[in-house]
Amino acid sequence: MTVLIAGCGDLGTEVGLRFAAAGQDVVGLRRSPGKLPAEIRGLYADLSTSVPELPEDVDIVVVAIAADASTEEAYRAAYLNGVKNVLDALERQAIQPHRILFVSSTAVYKDSGGAVVDESTPTEPTRFSGKVLVEAEELLFARTQGTAILPISLRLGGIYGPGRTRLIDQVRSGKAVIPAQPRHTNRVHRDDAAAMIVHLTTMKATPDSVYVGVDDLAAEMGDVMRFLASEMGCPEPPTAAPDSASDAGPGDKRCSNKRLRATGFQFVFPTYQEGYRSLLAGDGVRHP
Repeated sequence: MTVLIAGCGDLGTEVGLRFAAAGQDVVGLRRSPGKLPAEIRGLYADLSTSVPELPEDVDIVVVAIAADASTEEAYRAAYLNGVKNVLDALERQAIQPHRILFVSSTAVYKDSGGAVVDESTPTEPTRFSGKVLVEAEELLFARTQGTAILPISLRLGGIYGPGRTRLIDQVRSGKAVIPAQPRHTNRVHRDDAAAMIVHLTTMKATPDSVYVGVDDLAAEMGDVMRFLASEMGCPEPPTAAPDSASDAGPGDKRCSNKRLRATGFQFVFPTYQEGYRSLLAGDGVRHP
């Protein structure tokens, strides 16, 4: 069995390493395949512009694409073109994998004013990022309907982890500012996100088509910043003035992982506290 990681960046590579450790043949598509570890067979592909040539025995596909920039054009090139070109390749070569998982985002949900959102919540994004991701999800579901391919969309929260320390860096440098208006953030450690992908594409039970991939605690941004300041012995970040530019953000919603939890998935880092403590301690060990 071959696992195809289409878009083998940081998250995709971690997913690939986990599949390889389980004895699977892993192929990673990216524009710089030489950067991939030896456990992953790298193939050149620019999924934003062309249809790739795939191995014939692909059983699981993970589409873990990242946009080059935070613009609508870059999002469409990455996510819409990427999904389309992977599906075109599968169709052209008459390959029907068992499951195909698309890494989406909780950006598909609008600001709920702090209310809980889950897989049953309508996708009504107000930003271009969420709108493009919804289009990519719909394309995946439409193109696989009536086939033997089981599509899954995993809507991840904000990923943090090794190499993703922006908030730590802001608090440490004194540049962090607590929003004047309390705002919940939904996070997931990179290692748990990778574990979710392996879990959903290999579990014996038939997965649902959509899962929200966040940890157990939708925490207020101010609480996260204060925690980091305390852990690092830094001054507590100041609070922004009401209606200031520093108070602008992606809205306020609390995402629920109950559906994911119901599949038996277990977190290594169930909240930001365990995850950030691991990062601050310099724990570079991969967690199975």
